[in-house]
Amino acid sequence: MKIVLITGVSGSGKSLALNVLEDAGYYCVDNLPSRFLPELAVYLGTQNYTRLAVAIDARSGGSLAELPPIIGGLRRFGHDVRVLFLNATTQTLVQRFSETRRRHPLSVTSDDMVSPTGSLVEAIEKEREMLSSVTELGHQIDTSNLRASALRRWIREFVQHDQTGLTLMFESFGFKHGVPLDADLVFDVRSLPNPYYDVQLRPLTGRDQPVIDFLSAIPEVEEMINDIGAYLQKWLPSYMRDNRSYLTVAIGCTGGQHRSVFISETLGARFRHEAAVLVRHRELAPVEAK
Repeated sequence: MKIVLITGVSGSGKSLALNVLEDAGYYCVDNLPSRFLPELAVYLGTQNYTRLAVAIDARSGGSLAELPPIIGGLRRFGHDVRVLFLNATTQTLVQRFSETRRRHPLSVTSDDMVSPTGSLVEAIEKEREMLSSVTELGHQIDTSNLRASALRRWIREFVQHDQTGLTLMFESFGFKHGVPLDADLVFDVRSLPNPYYDVQLRPLTGRDQPVIDFLSAIPEVEEMINDIGAYLQKWLPSYMRDNRSYLTVAIGCTGGQHRSVFISETLGARFRHEAAVLVRHRELAPVEAK
């Protein structure tokens, strides 16, 4: 059975993720205590289901600690188990709870729904602490600056991707919008010449040929790409030996539109023969996932 476990902080988009998987033909269950996962998989197997998606979060309480060994057991029985951890900045979460006027699961009073300080923030931080044991179990997505449409697309890529061994993720971003929470490695390319200052290149992106030609002609750009590539070439085997499923390499420029996009695409093409590769561009589809 193909099993996708969705976890993460409240307000980060878990309900949206579950809806995407339901549309993709998964049998979906929300807020299932971890200890019941093996029984559910066995039961659904007898009913000839082949795909299962389960949302597990802080509402499961102490059973979260049981999740890592349970995942190991499911894999030993031959199930393809993937874990998706959704995250967002505390400021983003506070804004989302205020806009929707929904109560945080760990809040104590109804006032927490609209308060930007005090109990709501404390509830968010408490939830992060409770989820710390599962944060590194799978692939992380920072939804702070994503449209719902972009998150849907990224989730579909995640479940459709044929994962064997480590997947190398190149993610471009703009520093003015913050560093992605899901980044394992961050490289700053803001020191390179910026196509933004060319009025003809400004509305384009690093995937457009005029910008590609502009940056490809600059020796410093090639040198930066080679230096990042050399670092990854040297240390990628160590990350593979660490039994990671994903390694997210974030490439940042000022706005996340030109230089970081071009370099992420270039490095993605260069490493396709080394590992499974995915390339994402956060700022080409910005702002909030509900």
